[in-house]
Amino acid sequence: MTPDDAADGPTDRESPVGQPVVRGDPTFAGEHAQQAVQFDPDDPDSLSRAADIVERFADDSIGAADSVYMLRGAAACAALVRGEGSYKAAAERADEGVTVSFIRKWARVHDLPRPIRQYVATGDIAPTAAKHIARVTDRSRYLLAWAVLDGDLTVREVRSIASAINAGTDPEAVLDAHDVTLGEMTLRLPREIYTDLRRQAARKGVDPAVLVAEALNEQPTDPTTAERY
Repeated sequence: MTPDDAADGPTDRESPVGQPVVRGDPTFAGEHAQQAVQFDPDDPDSLSRAADIVERFADDSIGAADSVYMLRGAAACAALVRGEGSYKAAAERADEGVTVSFIRKWARVHDLPRPIRQYVATGDIAPTAAKHIARVTDRSRYLLAWAVLDGDLTVREVRSIASAINAGTDPEAVLDAHDVTLGEMTLRLPREIYTDLRRQAARKGVDPAVLVAEALNEQPTDPTTAERY
């Protein structure tokens, strides 16, 4: 693996590369879950299948408008990188028309934390936006992903924000410049819960958001979604 590959290497993931954790879950993938493909970087036959899928994926011939299929292409890219040892070798294994840049972009998408990939699978975050979210690291990925959901950002805006963050600008300052208010969202609650929330907030003399935040802070961490930044 080249120095560039190492610096750009996969993020820490709890699930093995190529495992269809999101793609195989009908909650997010719907009817496509039954056709979810798992890739094994240590299996030559599985790598050959990944190379074939990457080649067709690069040609936009496996459902380019379908988020779940795009996640499958991303998983195939990531599997090739692990199996071949570098982005360059993965691109060469796929096809001469597949570039290193293409492999790198989509392998990064596969290495996004599961909560973000779930929104990609459901179409709430466009795969083209996910490519730019994957360009940033750590906490910035979550901030940018949630800004897409709550701030109605365009793909062009996501690209601009990612570039600014990578240039060293504070993520919150960049999002503020794009009129995204972090931490602001609209919740629709059952009437009984809403009424009780308002009653408790009034009794304690606090904003309802304070009680919601306190309640969430008291919740145990879900091991299925607890991934490192």
